[in-house]
Parts: sequence; C-alpha cells; structure tokens
Amino acid sequence: MWDESIGFFDRTTDFSRRALLVGSVASTAAWMIAPSFVRAQDMAVAGSAKSAHDAVQSVRDAILRISHEVWKNPELSLHEEISAGIHLRELREAGFTIVSTGTSGIPTAFVAEWTQGKGGPKIGFLPEYDALPGLGNAAEPRQTPGPTGIEVGHGCGHNMLGAGCTGAAFALKKMMIDGGHPGTVRVYGCAAEETEGAKVYMARDGLFDDLDACLAWHPGPMNATGLLRTAAVNMLRIRYTGRTAHAGVDPWEGRSALKGAELFGTGIQFMREHLKPTTRLHYTYTDGGGAPNVVPGTAEILIMVRDQDRAEVNTVTGWVKDVAAGSAISTQTEVAVDLFFGMHDLLPNETLVGRIHAHMSALALEWTDEEQEFAKGCQREMGLPEAGIMPAIMPPLPEITTGGSTDVGDVSYNTPTALFALATMPIGVGLHTWPVTACGGMSIGDKSSLYSAIVMAGVGYDLITDAKLRAAAKADFDRRKEGRTYVSPLPEGKLRPEGIPQHLLLRDGHDELGVEFSENARL
Repeated sequence: MWDESIGFFDRTTDFSRRALLVGSVASTAAWMIAPSFVRAQDMAVAGSAKSAHDAVQSVRDAILRISHEVWKNPELSLHEEISAGIHLRELREAGFTIVSTGTSGIPTAFVAEWTQGKGGPKIGFLPEYDALPGLGNAAEPRQTPGPTGIEVGHGCGHNMLGAGCTGAAFALKKMMIDGGHPGTVRVYGCAAEETEGAKVYMARDGLFDDLDACLAWHPGPMNATGLLRTAAVNMLRIRYTGRTAHAGVDPWEGRSALKGAELFGTGIQFMREHLKPTTRLHYTYTDGGGAPNVVPGTAEILIMVRDQDRAEVNTVTGWVKDVAAGSAISTQTEVAVDLFFGMHDLLPNETLVGRIHAHMSALALEWTDEEQEFAKGCQREMGLPEAGIMPAIMPPLPEITTGGSTDVGDVSYNTPTALFALATMPIGVGLHTWPVTACGGMSIGDKSSLYSAIVMAGVGYDLITDAKLRAAAKADFDRRKEGRTYVSPLPEGKLRPEGIPQHLLLRDGHDELGVEFSENARL
C-alpha cells in the first residue's frame, strides 16, 4: 500500500514526507547509492532500454485499453470482477495461459504465464486493479463526478499500475521471441491490495518461490527508486463483551463493553512514550453500543500495529494483547483478540534497484504544457504550490523505512523483488486523493502506464539474458534474509480475506465466507 505514509525514518533520523516528494533530497549526496555503481548500471542497459521502448510501443494499444477500461470501471477491493476480467481478456489475446483464477481462495485473483523453450529464468509482474471509496472523479483538474459518480475511484492509480505491469509482460514476451531466449513470464493478478492483499495469500501458498525475480511499480508524485523499506504490519480486531442493563434504573447490573474498549484505548496511549520511533499504532472504534440509556453489551476496536520488521511488530502486538486483557479485567468484561491479517516489511534489493534506476534514466520523460497546466490546476484546487508534475529522475534513495505498508513485502521475502515510482500526479499531492483519479484518466496516466512498462520490460529482459545479474540479485536477497525462513503472517486456518461478495464465492465453488471472526486468543 504505498499508502497513507505519515513519514519516512531510519534508525537515526526522521525525514519529512513532503521534503522527499518535492525532490529536495535530490541534491543530498549522503542519500545516494554509490555513483560508480549507478554509472556502471547505466552503461549496461543501452541496448535493452531501446528494445524495451520499441516492444512497449508495439503493445501500446493493449496497455492503454487496460488502463482506460479499468479507470472507467472502478471497483472496490475483492469486488474487482470487471477489472480482473479486463486483464484476463488481454492476457489471453496476448497468448498467455491462464494458470488459475480464484487464486489462493480469492475470486478476483489470478495467475497467468507465457513460456518459451525449455528451462530458462522466470520473471514475475504484480498488477493491481482495486479502487478506493469516495474518490471517483472525472479527468478534470477539479473535484467533479467521474464515469460512475464519486463513490469509487482510482485514487491510488491502480488502473495505471496494473496496465504497466501487465503491459511489461506483453513487451517482455515480444523481446524474448525476437531474441530467441528461453524463459517464463508470469503475471499475478493481485486483488485487494487496499485491504487484505492477495499477495500475502499467494506467498503463503508458495506461488513466488520458483521466480528468479519479481518487478512492480507504483504511481506517485515523484520519479524515484531506491532501497526503500516499508513497514511490517499486524491488523487486529479487539472485541469486548459485557452485560447490558438499563443505564438509568440499574446500571450496577451491567458491565459496559464500551468501558473496556475505552480503557484499551487509554492503555494504548500510555504505551506510546515507551515505543520505538519506528512503531506506529493507529485504531478506530467500530462498535460502541447502540443507545446511551442501555449499557453497551458489545464494543470493538480495529487496530493496526506497524514497525520496521516482523519481529518488532510481533513484540508490540504481544503488548497490545496484554493491554486488551488488562482492560477487560479492570472492567469485568471479556475480550477476544483476532489477529486476522499481517504483512512483511519490504526487503529491498540493491542489484535490482540499480538496474531499475538505469532504465528509468534512459526514459525520455516528456510532459506537455497542457499536462503541466492540468497538474497545476489540481494543485490550485488543493491549495498547494503550483509546481506542476516532476520532470526529472531523482537519484537512487538509500535504505530508509516508511511508515506505510505493502503486500509486496511478502513477495520480497520469497524472491528478489524491486519497486519504483513514476510521476502520475502533481508534486505535493498524496495518494488516495481525487487528483490521482483525475490524472489517471487522461494523458498523464497514459504516459505513466507506458513509461513504467518500458522500465519493467527492460529490467525483465536484462534478467532473462544475464545470468550474472540474476546471481547478483539472488546474492543480495540471501544476504538480506540472513538465513531467515519465510513464515506467513496469516493466522492458521485463515482461508481467504473477509468481505468477499457471496456471489463470487458461489461462482468459485465456495459455499461460505469462512470464519468471519476467529477467536485466536480468548483473554
């Protein structure tokens, strides 16, 4: 979720998110990966960068069809019937085999692949296609309803993200055919990234284990890559059960579940002084009772625990569970803690980052005066400086950690993985906002879909054809894992995400939603 990150931090310094987004770090030499490493990568990609550009141009229509159609048909997480179908249609027409649909128990997830020759490397791509509530917008530099109103829109740019990733697979296929290179190109339909991401379930099922590398990108207000780490996360539902009573006549007969929940929130606040700077705790009350003259018999909190890695997240999660138990004892209520979802931190890969940056540097980024004015119009509407859209590639970022999370993290613990961002929105504009939807429906979004496909196809081709590059990426992957074995953060017995529409489960042969609330720990 390169999601609603509050800030960036490493173990010693706190960096401003906005400073990074406007590119002020570009001149800070201490933030750069070694220049000699970057120059060597730049010289290695001249041929493949040109070939990738030409290959993407040959599949340009398919890429833009995906982006345009998904943008016009925005669907929330786990509801992406039309969007997944658009990708599957284009994959079939491009000669890919549909390996599975309803993958890992998620009806709108899929895996498709194309293979040439015997053996050869295997490269994966990670298209996403879910949208967000309340962010529907027309392709105009102002807030105005889009094709389906304002209820749902691609305010995280997944129409572009998915088009770039699937399009890169098409382009890489062409490059491999032209060069006669053996290997496999695999496309993972990554449903529900905004909620309980399919990649975590796919990783649990071992679907990335045989890859040589996996590539993805994300829309952003900058053109950048680097050794960015995202936070690991646990998501917990804390449910209190008390005893109802008339709040005015005999409240002593009741035990307020809401009081248990409120005391839990107080306990979380008292934790904060003693947490590390890398920790994030954020929560909402999802149930607080129904009427003030009835002692609430139930109450519920949804809390997210984030930190720099799984070990830290699990340590803080244990403390959160203790707070939940203590507040139940204090209020004479019962509490159930359901740890229903989690994600790993993103494991960067220096070899892949260097190669991605080299291909990004080979792009001829061009924004027209009309596109810059569109971006400035969005900035005016949001009260931001009218800086337009970023025209340049930033230097590679060093190893830093952001407070946001992504389910790509679980992929990165199973195969060498790399991410990058390309400008799809104006400088200073954050993800999950209406300008992202607006830009994604016009030429800015078209260019970003194509540019991202060029970068990923070029890097993919280098990996297919260069055994030394694959070996270096694998060596960095092994070094960073430090011998740790991947352990899924999903609770045992969790079959699929919650909230899948019943008709999709029936369509895929499932007759029930599964366990809606698993009481992993009755405290």
